[in-house]
Amino acid sequence: MRDKSTTEAEINNAWNKVLLARKITRFRSLDIIKHIFNSFIELHGDRNIGDDRSIIAGIAMFDQQAVTVIGQQKGNSQKEMEYCQYGMTKPEGYRKALRLMKQAEKFRRPIICFIDTPGAFPGVSAEKNGQAEAIARNLYEMANITVPILSIIIGEGGSGGALALGVANRVIMLENAIYSVVSPEGCASILYKDSRKAPVVAGHLHLTAIDLKNYGIIDEIISEEGTESSIFDRIKQSIEGELYRCSQLDGDELRKERIERYRNIGSEIVFS
Repeated sequence: MRDKSTTEAEINNAWNKVLLARKITRFRSLDIIKHIFNSFIELHGDRNIGDDRSIIAGIAMFDQQAVTVIGQQKGNSQKEMEYCQYGMTKPEGYRKALRLMKQAEKFRRPIICFIDTPGAFPGVSAEKNGQAEAIARNLYEMANITVPILSIIIGEGGSGGALALGVANRVIMLENAIYSVVSPEGCASILYKDSRKAPVVAGHLHLTAIDLKNYGIIDEIISEEGTESSIFDRIKQSIEGELYRCSQLDGDELRKERIERYRNIGSEIVFS
């Protein structure tokens, strides 16, 4: 944290971004999938425990190219959000995602992930079923996959729950999305024993797209100006550009690029 250098304006801006990222009417992964992909076929289950409703995953056509799409889904009403576990993924969800990633690697399909979660599911059942192992396994396997991986943070990017879909060749973030190791409320509870100080803590966490781009943690920011349709079109353009770039690299080059990307994070950051 850099408490001394964080201005009141930065604090207010960060908390406003948190509220926008969490807005119940905000577009979700499924909205984007329906707009920019053709012939999306959803696949279910981890072949072990069951199907996690917070993960929408399947095969789709992007223009004339087959791709694997994986998105964390929240819903836009209380009923939908309860059904989707508020976007909090269980171990079976991460294992479903990894199953489809390995399938994509086998058939040489690029992988596109949409991240939108406050964090991994915190329940006792998730811990019993190996939540930490499932997340760690995804990190390990994604680092070594030999097809392109593109991750786009569209709302909340919360801790390991987001990172389990975020080990990519490029990480893109929407203008009003957030990405953080801990929620502002969680951090405030730890540091101050008072979750009501979350708005202040948000600024110190540097969780906005601009901060993260400056730190080299993300690679691109997509503007949210205009209509939802125009935002989705910009997402599509970013995906097109990244798939073209990755088409120039072979599998080993893609793997090495991804590993080096994460090794280099933080190497040039100077904290005051």
